[in-house]
Amino acid sequence: MALQIKGPALFLAQFAGDEAPYNTLEGITKWAAGLGYKGVQIPTFDGRLFDLDKAAESDTYCDEVKGICADAGVEITELSTHLQGQLVAVNPAYDLVFDAFAPKEVHGNPKARQEWAVDQVKKAAVASKRLGLSHTVGFTGSLAFPFLYPWPQRPEGLVDEAFAELARRWVPILDHYAENGQDIGFEIHPGEDVFDGATWEMFLDACGGHVAAMINYDPSHFVLQQLDYLAFIDLYYDRINAFHVKDAEFNPDGRQGVYSGYQPWLNRAGRFRSLGDGQVDFAAIFSKLTGYGYDSWAVLEWECCIKSPEQGAAEGAPFIASHLIDRADRAFDDFAGGERDEATIKRMLGL
Repeated sequence: MALQIKGPALFLAQFAGDEAPYNTLEGITKWAAGLGYKGVQIPTFDGRLFDLDKAAESDTYCDEVKGICADAGVEITELSTHLQGQLVAVNPAYDLVFDAFAPKEVHGNPKARQEWAVDQVKKAAVASKRLGLSHTVGFTGSLAFPFLYPWPQRPEGLVDEAFAELARRWVPILDHYAENGQDIGFEIHPGEDVFDGATWEMFLDACGGHVAAMINYDPSHFVLQQLDYLAFIDLYYDRINAFHVKDAEFNPDGRQGVYSGYQPWLNRAGRFRSLGDGQVDFAAIFSKLTGYGYDSWAVLEWECCIKSPEQGAAEGAPFIASHLIDRADRAFDDFAGGERDEATIKRMLGL
């Protein structure tokens, strides 16, 4: 059978809550399956759904998690360490706001917070292996992002040192992932030091082209930067191990553009939207990824400032399903040429 993108799947992070069915793994997976999803991406940072510490230590617990998902009729696509990965590298300008991602006992202690985050991300590699998976997704964190715009001018060497330090923090983690047969798909995302193709190349070079460093492809973040998200696939398809299906729109006017003037999401020129409500050409994306042989999951990451999450989730499964391509095993006219022996080929060429 020809390779095909798997799906539809759902990232559970945006739907987890304190009310049933969103407050337990059993409840939320049954809800997702009822909407037509065949896979779920599990946030390892939400204790209502998943206990990462226990998963890193116990095959029994991992078997229980797999059983809950199987009983609901869904597979686990990847484990997500977005919030913990963010805390692997935090510029001091963000210390206060990013403390909220960590346990209270490490608040106000950047060193302890980072050590906790590194431990968490490493545990995710072991948990993913115990679950029989091979891909994870997350963030790189950021040291240089406050200096994104070159005014005031950056001191010479600041960016180089930021990426060198980012590599010093991540290479031991990536080594750990490779040792466990895992990789990390870093979501290319503004707010991270790795937010476009150029910064991805800087990070990968600093990490020595590490085999475990991969990309979680999400076109919505490229629309908001006005980056060619189709050309991005052409450049980096061999590093894409995961796919967030998320829509967005960019409508600049005389008042605001890419930076959107500190406006709330509803009033921004660039906004995330539910699938089909934005400007992303998903038919072209699914075609390119299929053509390059991507055969992992298409996972809805829902974020929209207009539509409710319930409606977005309900519409997302059929939207993704309608874009899945049953890849052809040959071109439509391959029958015409057929196989020929050497003598026939030479005769056809007049040799």
